[in-house]
Amino acid sequence: MKTLIKNASLLLPDGCVTQGNLAVEGQTIAAVGETEKNWAADTIIDGTGKFAIPGFVNAHTHISMTLLRSYADDMKLMDWLENKIWPVEAKMKKEDVYWGAMLAAVEMIRSGTTTFADMYGDMDKVAEATLESGLRGVLARGMIGVAPNGQQALEENKELYKNFHGAGEGRLTVMFGPHAPYTCPPDFLRQVAEAAAEYQAEVHIHLSETKGEVENCLKEHGMTPIALMEKVGILECGVLAAHCVHVTAEDIALMKKYGVRVAHNPGSNMKLASGVAPVPEMLKAGLCVALGTDGASSNNNLDMLEEVRLAALLHKVHTLDPLAVPAWEAVRMGMEEGARAVGIKNLGRLEKGALADIVLLDMSRAEWCPKFDLVSLLAYSASSRSVDTVMANGRVLMEKRELLSLDEERICYEANRCAMRISH
Repeated sequence: MKTLIKNASLLLPDGCVTQGNLAVEGQTIAAVGETEKNWAADTIIDGTGKFAIPGFVNAHTHISMTLLRSYADDMKLMDWLENKIWPVEAKMKKEDVYWGAMLAAVEMIRSGTTTFADMYGDMDKVAEATLESGLRGVLARGMIGVAPNGQQALEENKELYKNFHGAGEGRLTVMFGPHAPYTCPPDFLRQVAEAAAEYQAEVHIHLSETKGEVENCLKEHGMTPIALMEKVGILECGVLAAHCVHVTAEDIALMKKYGVRVAHNPGSNMKLASGVAPVPEMLKAGLCVALGTDGASSNNNLDMLEEVRLAALLHKVHTLDPLAVPAWEAVRMGMEEGARAVGIKNLGRLEKGALADIVLLDMSRAEWCPKFDLVSLLAYSASSRSVDTVMANGRVLMEKRELLSLDEERICYEANRCAMRISH
């Protein structure tokens, strides 16, 4: 299948914008600008007045938690988890996880996200939803080592890898997902590290999210969560670390040594009052810093364009430095750096040979006028309402705001039905 996107404004890997065509052949971009003389498209998409960008990468989320959107808000993290979230999650069945994931898929496609990194239970149902939706997923079975089903969860993560790693023409990647140091004892984390090494898989884990977590880790283990991960062998696996809000200079040096990639979640961290991650320091140290929404129960949406804006603004006001995270840096964090963070090569850039995950934004809306700087407009002005057409892995999932891969009306009905049942 050959698709030609004609006459669009193209966001190039260096942050410059040019006018031209995008040729897609199969799963990859065949040409940027002009196509070869004899190249003929099967389908032509008119890109006039559209801004073509790589699809957003949500580097940390729990997509089935869309069912818990607005269920419990304005609470401290541990109170929120222990008294609201974990009790209602205990009622969730496989169909709930599936329909929550499908609802998230609708939301992500509509807001221009084509890849997401997810950690939850019953991940076989999340995998099924991802395959049906056409999205690209990096999936990990969330494991709480202190829970009665901790060992079972580890075995389920192994099965998830066997059954789904590389599925959907390579759209699915499987990682191992120990929840956090405060729910996974060192011995359990060592088992996870051994399993990840055996399967040559990487690890997705929450680290140093709150002050309390770090203080308790220091009290119990005499070291920070990052240092503890080195001790138990997790850092040697290749790590996608969510949050990293309360990290020291020594932690950042360790993260640099082991190539730890950070999923920064500004919206969730702000809402839960977890703190402000030292993103400028991480960037200066050369760390890969991506963006994530976290779950819709703590954000409360999966809008990556909103996270781009929050990342650009939060660190300016926190450091009193308007240059702390410039627009282009924030945009890259939501695209190319996101791809690096979740371990997918040739993604997040509009260039020949890259995977064809492409979003067209409609620039006819008022917030795009005047067009002095399209990257600035993308970061500071545009909203997900501008998302017009979405392609993932060379397949068009939404065209002119019409979803092609999912039945939105049915999904919203089923998701609401599941949410009402588990909340009572």
